[in-house]
Amino acid sequence: MTRQHRLFYGWVILAIGFATIICGYVCRNTFSVFYPAIVDEFGWTRGNTGLIFSVNSLVYGLFAPVAGALVDRFKTRYVLAAGALLIGIGMALCSIATTTWQFIILYGVVAGIGLSIAGWVPVSTLVANWFSRRRALAFGILGAGLGMSYLSAYVAQRVIASFGWQTAYVAIGAFIASLIVPISILFVRRFPSDKGLFPDGMKAEEASSAAALRERQVVSTGWHRTEWTLKAAARTRQFWLMFLIFMTAMGIVEQLAISHQVYFYMDAGYDALTAAKLYGLFGICFALGNLSGALSDRIGRERFFSPTALVCTAFVSLLFLMNDTSASWLPPLIAVGFGLTFGSFPCVLNATLADLFHGKHYGSIAGVMVLGFALGGTVSAWLAGYLHDVTGTYTSTYALLIVALIATSAMMWIVAPRKVNPLRK
Repeated sequence: MTRQHRLFYGWVILAIGFATIICGYVCRNTFSVFYPAIVDEFGWTRGNTGLIFSVNSLVYGLFAPVAGALVDRFKTRYVLAAGALLIGIGMALCSIATTTWQFIILYGVVAGIGLSIAGWVPVSTLVANWFSRRRALAFGILGAGLGMSYLSAYVAQRVIASFGWQTAYVAIGAFIASLIVPISILFVRRFPSDKGLFPDGMKAEEASSAAALRERQVVSTGWHRTEWTLKAAARTRQFWLMFLIFMTAMGIVEQLAISHQVYFYMDAGYDALTAAKLYGLFGICFALGNLSGALSDRIGRERFFSPTALVCTAFVSLLFLMNDTSASWLPPLIAVGFGLTFGSFPCVLNATLADLFHGKHYGSIAGVMVLGFALGGTVSAWLAGYLHDVTGTYTSTYALLIVALIATSAMMWIVAPRKVNPLRK
């Protein structure tokens, strides 16, 4: 007989995933405040310094399919712990870097591999195993962790201002490793069956009924008859459209927001601490936006996502008006609107991917999506810095953000997950 648990252990798994996402993505989401400090320290151009972030994104993405394969084959607890340790080591050692290539190796390669191993692919794969009916809600909470990690930029800026960027790097690296490594090893379990449970905390008879219902619905659609290996998924139009969506939305849009947003505000005339506060406000709203993505469980993924992307485009368009500090209301409006709308993207996109291709090979499939994200991020972070070096403004970068958002909205509507998978309630 299955043991009864008052608290479904999936919520413990989700809490650990939430903490892991917050800590892991501190690595990436604090770059925006380290960026000006490093440029000022060494006198490098924004384009060359931006390469550090670009390499981190590229390595993160290239290693993502490997991370997915690792979590498909080995115990998730040890995979997450190893990744967190690499992030901590890479970040801490950045404190002694004095050349671009040293930053590229430590932050770009070591921390990039660590973030891939302890990042979204393994954590979302783990959470997808524990939640089915409430998958978008689970992903929304998980994505809120990503949003909360933006708040670390303000803390990092305070530490940089008081003690220097080197001390900030050591503190961040030590914190990540000391927290995530032990809780992963002690508490993470890969499947509900490892605890004698079923997804969503269902009882045995509920799980059996849900499986029978799914089987009847599968007969009418045919989509879930397929065992979704990476090779099988790659034969579908939906797979490649999702790849492009991850490239444009999470690659171009998110990575530009992460790497250059503090500079957006500073170039308009705001000081570094104020810019970091605005970036933190964006992060809070990003976290709240993730939770709103759970509405897609009820109204449909694309019916929620595509209109939201267009509203996000409207808020991003306001960046063209932010030329100085005279309109003090404008930066908070942009941060709030951009954060709330764009924040729903990770939740809905990952829930859509799981709806379409969830199975025992999901980690590998999700890893390829992250590769698409990384390819977009690798080019965009460097390109925005280069274009600013050449033109002296971010005008062309704002235009790129708008084009990417409109394209993303259109592609998601074409994917139309409700047509191939009408199982979501």
